[in-house]
Amino acid sequence: MTEVAGPESAPISELDLAAEFPQATREQWQELVAGVLRKSGRLPEDFTGAPESKLVTRTYDGIEIQPLYTAEDVPGDSGFPGLPPFVRGARPEGQVSTGWDVRARFTGDDAREVNRAILADLEGGVTSIWLSVPPASIADALNEVYLDLAPVVLDVGADYEAAAGALFDLFDEREIPASEATAVLGADPIGLAARTGSAVELEPAAALAARVAGKYPKVRTIVADGLPFHEAGGSDAQELGALVAAGVTYLRSLTDAGLDAEAAAGQLEFRIAATADQFSTIAKLRAARRLWARVAEVCGFSSPMRQHAVTSPAMLTRRDPWVNMLRTTVACFGAGVGGADSVTVLPFDAAIGRPDAFSARIARNTHAVLLEESKLAGVVDPAGGSWYVEKLTDDLAHAAWAEFTAIEGAGGLVAELSSGALAERLASTWEKRSSRIATRRDPLTGVSEFPNLAEKPVVRTPVESTVEGGLPRHRYAEGFEALRDASDAYLASTGARPKIFLATLGPVAAHTARAGFAANLFQAGGVEAVNPGATDDLPGAFSESGAKIACICGTDDAYAASAADVAASLGAEYVLLAGKGSYDGVDGNVFAGCDALEVLNGLHAKLGVTR
Repeated sequence: MTEVAGPESAPISELDLAAEFPQATREQWQELVAGVLRKSGRLPEDFTGAPESKLVTRTYDGIEIQPLYTAEDVPGDSGFPGLPPFVRGARPEGQVSTGWDVRARFTGDDAREVNRAILADLEGGVTSIWLSVPPASIADALNEVYLDLAPVVLDVGADYEAAAGALFDLFDEREIPASEATAVLGADPIGLAARTGSAVELEPAAALAARVAGKYPKVRTIVADGLPFHEAGGSDAQELGALVAAGVTYLRSLTDAGLDAEAAAGQLEFRIAATADQFSTIAKLRAARRLWARVAEVCGFSSPMRQHAVTSPAMLTRRDPWVNMLRTTVACFGAGVGGADSVTVLPFDAAIGRPDAFSARIARNTHAVLLEESKLAGVVDPAGGSWYVEKLTDDLAHAAWAEFTAIEGAGGLVAELSSGALAERLASTWEKRSSRIATRRDPLTGVSEFPNLAEKPVVRTPVESTVEGGLPRHRYAEGFEALRDASDAYLASTGARPKIFLATLGPVAAHTARAGFAANLFQAGGVEAVNPGATDDLPGAFSESGAKIACICGTDDAYAASAADVAASLGAEYVLLAGKGSYDGVDGNVFAGCDALEVLNGLHAKLGVTR
């Protein structure tokens, strides 16, 4: 449900209107929306445009999300499942027979510990292994693992040749026929360059793929990874454009190594981020298959894109990490509905450190609930026919194709990485995203909204990162979490959190909305909000609180009558006001849409909170 809400207005939901008037025509619906918007003050009486235009939102790719879709918005025939352009799925039967591949990620320096985690996850329902350990540890990590039943996906950076050799030795040792061996070797020199800034060396990966293709028909060598571009702050279209450009670069390299186009395409797997925006995730996976089908049409091969969806590392939070369970569940839902072949649900504590057995179990059970209880794979292309999804898929496909052709026109993805041009575009999108996060237009539950200063920290063994250079890796919550970290350090050193006094005007019913809004905002930065409730002695309550800064909270009428007098009487070093308006003695304002990070960083500076 799309809502427009703030501390001063009630939510407006176009879906509520649609539910109340299910038989309304588009014209009647427009009149209903216009009436609600005028009543709320969000639509001027003399507004002559389409009223629903006030409810249109835009993605980071400039795609307009309309408040209502009809059959007229569907761009055209999206084909059939299992047939080009594969928008509706890569297989005619969809995931009905087997569901998606439940793929879990395993990493660590202790091979025996990794092995225990792998065996536990396989027993709990995981069907393939995404393994990131040194090549010398692969055999120990896969001890007692039936490699003919649980395919392995390697992720070892530049050491992919040594890791592939170790895996092939295991195949031979366990007498697995080359014709039946199934794996992904994880060679990704472009992704490695994006991560580390290293030079791109395509020839060794292509040579390995040429050797593998002739002997191991079910082994893929190369991964085209969209996560580096996603984690750098990129939009969906930027991620897909770079992903397809990486795939095309690998195709050229593989055909230069002697493979025909069909065999070359069969050596590729594509990794895509799945986010808590379920519709964008669904559309992204569908659009990606359509883009790759167009490449296939031009290059002369027929196989569809092999997709591995990973719940977004960028969306995970360290604060209130339990909410990550909801984020990853929605992301997994989107990936499943979108038709991903394999899905990895990152554990809810992955942003904090090394996941424990509990978080690993929750991650794999997320798949189980969606597959076995919700029967999400029981329908072929469950998103098919949705006017919104079909239109969003089409819009995203066009935006991503424009990004891909721009990359190709600039000399290809390797050139774009080397020149820094792609990094600049990703940084520009991250700047826009950061602004929306800072103003809480993109809310982060448990972090920028509904924070809990009393939450007990989740402690995990830290994972040391040695990756330097390359594209930056962002998490959406990092700005607010830095403030919370500083607040924790302040608490540890002084015995109390930084605080702000809420100067509440009038009875509770009059000030509670804005006081609650203000407290929520301040606590997002680790600043404790002291609320005295209804009191006639605000100066005394302020003095007793020990705070140095105050925020006046009340109604507009109360502000007009007494905001200036209250500000003067408190004796505070700095006075904010919850709402808009200028009054004597008031130094600043907090309101829906204000830059919360700017306000909170300013408060930290005034309160002596350092990082």
